[in-house]
Amino acid sequence: MHIAEILKSKKTALSFEFFPPKTTEGFNTLFTTISELSYLNPAYVSVTYGAGGSTREKTHELVTRIQRETNITVISHLTCVGHSREEITGILENYHAEGIHNILALRGDAPKENQENNVLNGFEYAADMVSFARKQFPQMGIGVAGFPEGHPLTPNRFKEIEYLKAKVDAGADYICTQLFFDNRDFYDFRERCEIAGISVPIIAGIMPITSVSNMKRIGELSLGSRIPAKLLKSIYRANSDEYVEKVGIHWAAEQVNDLIENGVSGVHFYTLNRSRQIHEICESIGLTNSDQIR
Repeated sequence: MHIAEILKSKKTALSFEFFPPKTTEGFNTLFTTISELSYLNPAYVSVTYGAGGSTREKTHELVTRIQRETNITVISHLTCVGHSREEITGILENYHAEGIHNILALRGDAPKENQENNVLNGFEYAADMVSFARKQFPQMGIGVAGFPEGHPLTPNRFKEIEYLKAKVDAGADYICTQLFFDNRDFYDFRERCEIAGISVPIIAGIMPITSVSNMKRIGELSLGSRIPAKLLKSIYRANSDEYVEKVGIHWAAEQVNDLIENGVSGVHFYTLNRSRQIHEICESIGLTNSDQIR
């Protein structure tokens, strides 16, 4: 199902992000996780893409398996870095053949061993790939990334919104944000998008903190996401990872409840391939099926 149709049919769409496991056992465990979350009737699930396309084959394997073995709409991440136009075309043709009609178009991160995108005849920016995909594969649903706290590589916030609008004007159907921990950052970002003339749905990215080490890792993965002082105090007051996780789940639940009350187009959970924390977040706000959100 096309992502634009899904978002139009939902007041607030719930969705989950997974990453491709490295082993067969990991794949089987992940499908157990997907099954455990299916009761929530997610609008879609997405699958990540490693730096420079490093998980390309695993991503394709997971995306096609979800497409074949479940009735859940799946979105594949796709990055510019490390790919030529011909390779991107081949990937999109394969997805189309498999009945996969949604991607999240990203510039992507270069592999640590090669910090430059040196592929000839490739795409330098996500907007370029969005424009290409929209023209060559008009049936494809296309999402792009947004950064409520600002993109660290674009300190000029005016330019940042200009770049985002360029992606939307090139043909993006929606924006999915980087994770954040203060909803005020999201609401401010949403208003600035509106001022700039960006009218596509904006989906909020949420990830619960599960331990102190997990919190520090989130800071690395999300390019330095800001941890509010109030949340930080609660985390450091907890005397074990068990209680840190409780704090993280409670905080995320409050975020999700507030976002739903304020009419967010969607909540996208960064699951780290786990189900329990997501289950507890939804349970704590009385949510057992996404269709309850009206």
